[in-house]
Amino acid sequence: MIRIRARASLFRKRLLALGLPLAWGGAAVTYKLACPIAQQNGLGARIVSSAVFFAVGTGLVLHVRHALLRELRQARKVAGAAQSVLLRPLPPRVEGLNVAAAQLSADRGAAIGGDLYEVIATEHGVRVVMGDVRGHGIGAIATAAAVLGSFREAVHDEPELGGVLRRLERALARHLRERARAEHPSAGAEPEHPVAEEFVTVLLLEIRPDGELRVLNCGHPWPYRLSGPRVEPLARADPLPPLGPFPLPPELDTEHCGRLLPGETLFLHTDGAEDARDSRGRFFPLGEVLAQCLRDDSVAIPQAVLASAFTALLRHTAGAPQDDVALLVLTNERQPRHPQGARGDDISGSAARARPATAHPQPTTHL
Repeated sequence: MIRIRARASLFRKRLLALGLPLAWGGAAVTYKLACPIAQQNGLGARIVSSAVFFAVGTGLVLHVRHALLRELRQARKVAGAAQSVLLRPLPPRVEGLNVAAAQLSADRGAAIGGDLYEVIATEHGVRVVMGDVRGHGIGAIATAAAVLGSFREAVHDEPELGGVLRRLERALARHLRERARAEHPSAGAEPEHPVAEEFVTVLLLEIRPDGELRVLNCGHPWPYRLSGPRVEPLARADPLPPLGPFPLPPELDTEHCGRLLPGETLFLHTDGAEDARDSRGRFFPLGEVLAQCLRDDSVAIPQAVLASAFTALLRHTAGAPQDDVALLVLTNERQPRHPQGARGDDISGSAARARPATAHPQPTTHL
């Protein structure tokens, strides 16, 4: 019964959609067959007939255009909802960390592409992922969804970052096997390396309650640490290979990168930022832009840093970057722990520069 009603409703909608074109067509046929002017061959009669048929044709074109625009708006609405579920806006604060993030897709009309990020508070600390799927745009969304879905579950289950990374590797391998079967259903048995050219660079970051930083990096650019006027890479060690082409080593050595002190900021990015070129082929000077941002503002406010970096990037590329770009900014706004009996006004250094939480923080959105 429900299916019959649904079909009847669909039939009525289609009939109503055809109503106006049928009315325009009926008016044109009636004029041609019944109107005396249409039967005359004089210049005036021909001008009138041409005007009538021009009006009918214009009405039909406008109706079709309106219908197509309505369908396009509906498709974009559905696509936007699906994209927001995949790369959902981050909360403005996570466990004392001020957060700002945004992504720009290189494909026109797409809100997201092959870049991914997430920030989740767990019992093991705040865990962050920043990744970049090979390629960009719509074709990379499915791979990004597989990695993000695995991360959102694994960060709560795995006590160590190495366990999270191995879960991401298995999820990516399953996704690539399923994609190979879907693209080549008659290939027979599963190939050992179904999509050898596909890979994902991944940076896993853990920020513990005391600010301790632990990182695992698989082929991804190292984040920048913004401390006072200084801008420097968080680490300089050689990263592991990207996920996909090669298996992870038996032992995963997590990088210990000191502590993120109150008032300090981490700037995470994908390679689409530093690899962006201008019309003369020059790379985008991300480090210099961040340093200039700190000179302009004595406190690294995540939203301001994010806006400045994106504005400079779009200016550098004339508004048309050739690759997806994702930026994620984290500022430690946790209150420093004082020794017993210490007064709050005795704080110095980076702790004294810690900015209080904003009264009305804005949610993170895509660009």
